[in-house]
Amino acid sequence: MFDEAGRPAAPPVIALDDDPFRLFRDWLDEAKESEPNDPNAMTLATATPDGVPSARIVLLKALDERGFTFFTNTLSRKGHELAADPHAALLFHWKTRRRQVRVEGTVEPVTAAEADEYFYTRARISRLGAIASDQSRELPERRVLEDRVREADEKYPGDAVPRPAHWSGYRVLPANFEFWQDMPFRLHDRTVFNRAGTGWTAHKLYP
Repeated sequence: MFDEAGRPAAPPVIALDDDPFRLFRDWLDEAKESEPNDPNAMTLATATPDGVPSARIVLLKALDERGFTFFTNTLSRKGHELAADPHAALLFHWKTRRRQVRVEGTVEPVTAAEADEYFYTRARISRLGAIASDQSRELPERRVLEDRVREADEKYPGDAVPRPAHWSGYRVLPANFEFWQDMPFRLHDRTVFNRAGTGWTAHKLYP
C-alpha cells in the first residue's frame, strides 16, 4: 500500500485490546503467502544448567490456545537443557513482512498420543532417521549414520516404522509475547502482551 505521495504507507499499529494468539495466527497466515521457505521456522532459545544460552532453528508444528509445539529427540542437547530448566524463548522473523514475534514461557512435554499423531505423518525416511540418529552426539563419520538408516530400513519394512520412546515433542506455554512491526524512519511499533490469569495485559515499548 502507498500513501497519497506515492510512498509506502505505514502498516496499522497493533491494538492493545487484541488477542495475541489471534494476532499471531494472522501474521503467520500472511507470512505463508510471502516467505519463500519455512514460514513456521522459529529460533528456540534454551539455557544450559549453568545459565549459558543456547539457540537453534526448529519448526513450529502445532499451535493452539495452550501454546507452540515442536518435535525433536528428547536426548538431544535441547532435550537435556529443557529437562534441567523447562523455560524457553522463541523468535519468529519474517523478513518479507518486516515483522518479528518473540515468545517466552515455560515448557511442557506433549502426550505420547500427540507425539504418535505427528510422528506418523512424517516421511518414512524421516522416521527411520529418528531411530538411527543419536542427535547431538559425536558422529565418527557420515557412513555410520547411513549404515544405521539402512539397518533400520531392513528391520522395519513397509510403513511399520515405530516412534522411538526418545522422540517426542514440547509445548511452549507463553507467559508473554512481543510483536515487532517495522515502521518508517525506525519508529517501529512494539507491542507486549503479558499473561494475567486467563487473559492478557498489553502495553507498548519505545522502538
